[in-house]
Amino acid sequence: MNLPKAYVNPHVMKSLQEGVFTTRLSAAIDWGRKNSLWPFPMGLACCAIEMMGVVASRFDLARFGAEALRFSPRQADLMLISGTVTKKMAMPLKKLYEQMPEPKWAIAVGACASSGGMMNSYSTVQGVDELIPVDMYVSGCPPRPEAIIDALILLQKRIQAGEPSALDRWKESLDGGGAPPVEVAPAGVTAQNPVTYASSIYPRPTLPDRPELAAKKFRRY
Repeated sequence: MNLPKAYVNPHVMKSLQEGVFTTRLSAAIDWGRKNSLWPFPMGLACCAIEMMGVVASRFDLARFGAEALRFSPRQADLMLISGTVTKKMAMPLKKLYEQMPEPKWAIAVGACASSGGMMNSYSTVQGVDELIPVDMYVSGCPPRPEAIIDALILLQKRIQAGEPSALDRWKESLDGGGAPPVEVAPAGVTAQNPVTYASSIYPRPTLPDRPELAAKKFRRY
């Protein structure tokens, strides 16, 4: 018995097809991560004031979905290192970063956190990338809040595109025999100590065939 086929308006079918949104599960997860970053504020010096200004009402970091500051590393996935990193704070900073769940990212805010800045002394780490992998560097002494927001937007674009974090690239480079992180000299050791700054591993050699890896992490300027 041949039953009559139901008539379907072709215009209705066309409108339904145009209104359907399809995506990959990984893309949806990346979109969620991008819009729900929970920063861990590591304010160490004067750049921390600019970081505080970013989350205040004038610049309003909440517009970009990253206003949920968490002062516990176990509840954060983005570390904002703002200010001078001394060798006394080196190991606590690294420990806090390691306590953050993966995936996680890090932004070095200001010249001191990025490269030591003007503090080229025995007590200062010459860039936080000697301790942890860094995804974004913000120049300035101190940088404007707009510069921090710009770094956040660039990081969000990388997350949305599914690009690996600096930690993922760091692990990949170490697995491939890349340069290991340098051992930071303890507080009180002078910069002329041959065991640290004058050793064969300092400055570390640039990784071959991977120029996109953070150059500051493998060679100091």
